[in-house]
Amino acid sequence: MGWRLGHGDLLAVHDDAFPTIVRAWSGAELELAGEGTHYGIVRCGPARLRADAGMFTLRDGMWFALPGEGAIGGDGDGLVVTALHHAALFALGGPLEDTGRLRYIDGCTDTLLAAPARLGDPCLNALYFPPGTDQTAHTHPSLRAGVVLSGRGTCRLPDRVVALEPGLAFVIEADAVHAFATTDDPLVVVAYHPDSDAGPTDESHPMITRTLVGGVPASELPAIRTGS
Repeated sequence: MGWRLGHGDLLAVHDDAFPTIVRAWSGAELELAGEGTHYGIVRCGPARLRADAGMFTLRDGMWFALPGEGAIGGDGDGLVVTALHHAALFALGGPLEDTGRLRYIDGCTDTLLAAPARLGDPCLNALYFPPGTDQTAHTHPSLRAGVVLSGRGTCRLPDRVVALEPGLAFVIEADAVHAFATTDDPLVVVAYHPDSDAGPTDESHPMITRTLVGGVPASELPAIRTGS
């Protein structure tokens, strides 16, 4: 399940509905090929992101979504998860806030960092586990890949308990039963999801639903909805 952040490939999943490559960088530059979209999080910076749009310096807790070729590196370390055959929007963000914007299970919170541009697209999330968390055992319908940014805790699996500490990268396979827990310390994790059941569609997005024609949202007008 877990690896200390080093440099290079950690895991490649090709025989899956969502082919994914998980990589890390530490101290040196990691080349990113034009094979999809690279979702990255800087655990310890500064890091330098090279993209078609230019060179960007990222500090601790900043994230990026990079479609196509580029490179990431610097004095610190971080994680990159590549969604093969997917083209997202180029984006930068962070640093992370102290708590999440959205409620999650068992008193935890979540912030959607790199949001899906369309329904079903990949996304990047920051998960916040307060001290004393004893999460309900659960599964996800697709793999999760991420890294512990700060704090300590455990991940309970059916056959073992994995200690979570800063700099641990992890992959949780689809449908794997697991639960996170903390004692005295909070825990902050950034996790990549290859799919999402939320996001805009042609029929429902803020521009079309908040465009009113005679007081009626354009999304409810058949001629406008079909583009005819």
